[in-house]
Amino acid sequence: MRFQVPQFIEVEDKIIGPFTLKQFIYLAGTAGIIVVLYNALPKFLAFFLIIPMGGLGIALAFWKINNKPFIEILEAAFKYLAGGKLYIWKKQDPKVEIAEEIIREKAASSMIPRMSGSKLKELTWNLDIKEQGAEIRRYKDSNLAQKTAEKNVKMGGSGE
Repeated sequence: MRFQVPQFIEVEDKIIGPFTLKQFIYLAGTAGIIVVLYNALPKFLAFFLIIPMGGLGIALAFWKINNKPFIEILEAAFKYLAGGKLYIWKKQDPKVEIAEEIIREKAASSMIPRMSGSKLKELTWNLDIKEQGAEIRRYKDSNLAQKTAEKNVKMGGSGE
């Protein structure tokens, strides 16, 4: 025996023209409120209330954010605004913070050695001399190794 499985169950039925029942109720309610505002208030003031009311009605009827109807977004916004919020704040004495900052600054400044211009020049000169000395030593070592290898070859040695 075969059963027919309903498909497209998320799609609401179009009941009144191209609108679903919810859309029609939102639009009809908005139209009713607009008519009452237009007739009850002076025209100049009524237009300032009619425009946002019409926008809200259209948003409720048609606008979806992340595939959620706008009414659910409004409900979540009101719950957030009306609900209690828990703010945790750890109060610290400002004097302690300032003292800790001063201690950190003193410790950082005492760790960094300060050099005068003449000491810095002397240090760079020493480094340059040491680098040149290392290059000369490498050159002498390579020449010595070549001479030793040449002697071994002349004598018929293995080169080691």
